[in-house]
Amino acid sequence: MQSNIHALIEGVVFIAGEDGVPFSRLVEVLGIDEETLQQHLDDMVTTYVNAVDRGIELVNYGGSYKFVSKASVHEFAQKLFENFQNSAFSQAALETLAIIAYKQPITRVEIEEIRGVGCDMMLRKLLARSLIKEVGRTDGPGKPFLYAVTEAFMDTFKLQSLEELPDLPNFDEAEETDQLFG
Repeated sequence: MQSNIHALIEGVVFIAGEDGVPFSRLVEVLGIDEETLQQHLDDMVTTYVNAVDRGIELVNYGGSYKFVSKASVHEFAQKLFENFQNSAFSQAALETLAIIAYKQPITRVEIEEIRGVGCDMMLRKLLARSLIKEVGRTDGPGKPFLYAVTEAFMDTFKLQSLEELPDLPNFDEAEETDQLFG
């Protein structure tokens, strides 16, 4: 039965994609008690981390489980995206890059708060394309990574310095509300 539960967990987490699945939702969907599910998840996390024959691992970020590529794959992901360096960027990529450029150094959680959606996979893609880099960790809980743009970002967008970025508009919150609901 254990491998069947592992297969179910694997399938559900895979289908959820880059946003992952909160633990509470896994309990609800799979109909497994919390303690049993946690044991299976812990076992799977360990199995994926230790499996040298797998390029992905199961992680828990903020209470949500998701699959991510292992660090050993990043070099090859970088090669995969090399041919796409000058290709058009998705709206999500541009938003994420802009947030990092204006607010750096910045954590993943801070980026997600601004965008309102998960960005773990986008950060991995931008790291693989060498447009952003990890520049340290905060002293906060979990010591999250801090991200900043790279020279490749500057080259791609033909910038000498970040001062060339356009000024952000100043929005007075009350004025913005008046404009929205006029």
